[in-house]
Amino acid sequence: MSKTSKHPKALPYLFFSEMWERFGYYLMIGIFLLYLKNVEHGFAMTNSEASDLYGTFIALVFLTPFLGGLLADRYFGYRKSIIAGGLMMGLGYCLMSVHSLPMLYLSMSLVIIGNGFFKPNISTLLGNIYSTPEYVARKDDGYNIFYMGINVGAFICNFFSTAIIMIWGWKYAFVAAGIGMFLGVIIFIIGTKHYKAADVMKPMTKEDMPFSRIVLLVLIPAVVAGIVGWFIKGTYSAGNPDSSFFGSDSNDAFIFACIPVIYFFATLYFRAEKSEKRPIAALLAIFAATIMFWAVFKQNGTALTIWADNYTDRQISGTTADIFKAVKQAQDTPYAKLSVSKYDHQFRIQKDSQGNVIKEVNYPVYFKNLPPEKLPADGDKITLWGTPLTQSFNPGWVILLTPLVVAFFSFLRRKNKEPSTATKIAFGLLITALSVFVMIGAANITNSGEEKASVWWLIISYGVITVGELLLSPMGLSLVSKLSPVRITSLMMGGWFLATSIGNKLSGILATMWDGYENKANFFWLNFALLLFATLIIFGMLRWLNKIMKEKGVK
Repeated sequence: MSKTSKHPKALPYLFFSEMWERFGYYLMIGIFLLYLKNVEHGFAMTNSEASDLYGTFIALVFLTPFLGGLLADRYFGYRKSIIAGGLMMGLGYCLMSVHSLPMLYLSMSLVIIGNGFFKPNISTLLGNIYSTPEYVARKDDGYNIFYMGINVGAFICNFFSTAIIMIWGWKYAFVAAGIGMFLGVIIFIIGTKHYKAADVMKPMTKEDMPFSRIVLLVLIPAVVAGIVGWFIKGTYSAGNPDSSFFGSDSNDAFIFACIPVIYFFATLYFRAEKSEKRPIAALLAIFAATIMFWAVFKQNGTALTIWADNYTDRQISGTTADIFKAVKQAQDTPYAKLSVSKYDHQFRIQKDSQGNVIKEVNYPVYFKNLPPEKLPADGDKITLWGTPLTQSFNPGWVILLTPLVVAFFSFLRRKNKEPSTATKIAFGLLITALSVFVMIGAANITNSGEEKASVWWLIISYGVITVGELLLSPMGLSLVSKLSPVRITSLMMGGWFLATSIGNKLSGILATMWDGYENKANFFWLNFALLLFATLIIFGMLRWLNKIMKEKGVK
């Protein structure tokens, strides 16, 4: 069959299916922490409590794709898995509108499991479609277009969530996320005839590890270790009232559960043939270093959302305020003088002079760090644009910068100067560290948030970290496909998802420390130090990594 300059007819259906799926997911995740903290309509959690739950949630969301991919490969097929996963996610989003902790945990579980079936398999199905001789030459272009769908959905959803919350309330925003997901499923079903032939399950070979063995060696030990971690207690102290080892029972459970999984991946190296040991070692080193990237990158939903909500100047007036209110992206916030003598650092719990809690109030935290001369009169209102809008900064930068990054490396390729994949990852970590340096500057300029910060600090920080993301995230997946021994490619891809999951959980753990740092610059310095440490390790191993890639005949 001759090659064609056109893309397969399946691409638009997969593009819009993924766009609406990401619309739903990023709408939900963009307001999740704010909802958990909201006193009147949410669950009145502190920054620490909400960050802990958020980190656990996104950690598990990125852990299940490994299992969902394997099950689709060997048992269910891709189309059934995608449809089932999408329906579970849509139902999960809708159930979040029911204000109940048990229902919240049920809905989170549906999203975690559903994402495991949807996320890896729609990408695999697209790859299968582009693997035919007719379209193989356009595979990279197809994935670039598909990736753009992800970011279009992630970009537009926050404008919808902000407007819906202001007009109808939080629960309707979660319903909107569910509707978006259901639209994605409907579009996917409509396009069935265009990718039916590509829904071919991967046949088991003698080199493949049976799923039953994976369950026995990985899943069961992880579940048992997690249960032990949840119930076992450490040493009680005033700073550790629940006697947990790592800050909370959920942290303990997750970290304990990771131990047998990490041990399993380590044994892959020791059991491997001599020719496979160096590539596996290189991948394990990359996995360990990229944990730090995800630990900082995923604070967009925790620490950076708190910074946007509490410390960023969101006040607008005049024509700008009129325009924002016309499109429901801003609301008038009333000011009331404090009626009691003491508030906690959350500015949520009303206390008397002895520190006894009187009641919880939904007092606008925005006024906490406004100078007295800028405070409005009692009863007056100021207009603030919605915090969820900051969640569109990253996908907006991805849409703008992806063509430039692709063009830059295409230019270097023509000059025969394109850096190796490992080198791109190393510079991705370094650039991510520089994005944290921007926030250190913001904290210092504003005297640790005692004054409002310009939104440009966040915009620039997101712009810098997006460059790091474009150098690291797709390059990591590429490196796995290049270096993995064929017989364990799926397992090593699972290792990448595991590293992402651990990094996501670590982002939540780090964010729980936010309130403990009076000087917010020191919080960002901690993130910078962790990233710099990982960067130095990768640069130190770069010659070794590049040598291994050269031995494998890849770049």
